[in-house]
Amino acid sequence: MTVIIGLTGGIASGKSTVSRMLEARGFPIIDADVAAREAVKPGQKALEEIEAAFGQEVIQPDGMLDRAKLGSIVFHDDEKRKTLNGIVHPAVRSWMNGKKEEYIQNGSNTIILDIPLLFESKLTYMADKVLLVYVDEKTQLHRLMERNGLSESEASARIHSQMPLKQKVELADAVIDNNQSLDHTESQLADILGSWNLTP
Repeated sequence: MTVIIGLTGGIASGKSTVSRMLEARGFPIIDADVAAREAVKPGQKALEEIEAAFGQEVIQPDGMLDRAKLGSIVFHDDEKRKTLNGIVHPAVRSWMNGKKEEYIQNGSNTIILDIPLLFESKLTYMADKVLLVYVDEKTQLHRLMERNGLSESEASARIHSQMPLKQKVELADAVIDNNQSLDHTESQLADILGSWNLTP
């Protein structure tokens, strides 16, 4: 029986770092961000639905989605954002489920679903267990400002648009504290994989 692990965190928490550690150990990773790009490629049903809902101007001359233009439309309009999410979210789930079936057919014991907004999007039902990468808010703020070149208020606004990591801690099955060194993170990951008896 294949075990599905939901890997999540918050913006600039180090989730991608832990994802790379898991990949290096041979675990198959299904990344929601990759799924979101794949689901709206030319020829995909979701892209046709987006064009029907938002018009030709959100499609670039090469047929690709104009993310910046679409973003500017939905960013300030809740109704339009709901319409977009109603198209994109099912397409992303469907793409991820397709990948999951492929890995199961290939005999994977464990599959990692890398989903940044796992709790916010109410996708915990897709995973058997949830692994959270945690940092305190001060560290999160500092890393985000440094990584994205944001001011404190910009970084803070992005962090506060997500569920607080403190809240996520209570909902997760295991937590990796990523406030310290990479070695410390790696050893916590090894302990969790061991305690859950997980192999690729």
